[in-house]
Amino acid sequence: MIFETHAHYDDEQFDADREGLLNSMQAGGVGTIVNISASFDSCRTVVELAGRYPFMYAAVGIHPDHVGSLDEKVFDEMEGLLDNEKVVAVGEIGLDYYWDNESHDLQRKWFIRQLELARRHNLPVVIHSRDAAEDTLEVIKEHAQGLKGVIHCFSYSRELAREYVKMGFYIGVGGVVTFKNAKKLKEVVEETPLTSIVLETDCPYLAPEPYRGKRNNSLYIRYVAEAIARIKNVDYDTVVGQTEANAIELYGISDNFVV
Repeated sequence: MIFETHAHYDDEQFDADREGLLNSMQAGGVGTIVNISASFDSCRTVVELAGRYPFMYAAVGIHPDHVGSLDEKVFDEMEGLLDNEKVVAVGEIGLDYYWDNESHDLQRKWFIRQLELARRHNLPVVIHSRDAAEDTLEVIKEHAQGLKGVIHCFSYSRELAREYVKMGFYIGVGGVVTFKNAKKLKEVVEETPLTSIVLETDCPYLAPEPYRGKRNNSLYIRYVAEAIARIKNVDYDTVVGQTEANAIELYGISDNFVV
């Protein structure tokens, strides 16, 4: 069964059909989903959703675009959510210099604080990094040594992917790998060992071909697995099996709890 490592089913784009869609996942070959928060409100929502669906887990963290809402009180409330047994990671956290919604100093401050939070609770991290390659690597080298994690929606060079793999991080690969112009990501997939890759959609965003531009969902993740199989010249089942094993190891989920 496919392990979907990064989704946003709390997004309002799923309000009309969320329950029916999630209830169709098992039949569609998707066995496990980790729902990832971005804002503080979504931190609470992803935990609530994970409690409703046995195959769903949650990651709690504040996206760099939303760190302006953080203060010590909110941070403490967010930390309290980490005690829930369905919370398996801190994320998504990191740096985003593309939108620049918050100052770089503020993004860096709360990125580091959330890495420290993950270390305190012995949880892996889900890293968002856009147009911030150098600073992200610097922060991770200084503050994330020994932590497990995934570089979500990886968009950098194969050389940088190699650095992260050496540090024990996984490379998150989603729908972009199916795009014709995604040469750089395809090179990353070609070079990165399958044992260091996990599958994701980032839904409702970044739908793969042939659904590019439409609302994404985890049932489309099979197109990502198929693309990786072609690039690495292995069969589809090998990709699904190995990436599922990788995700179970990343998130520390016992096989007994994976549907």
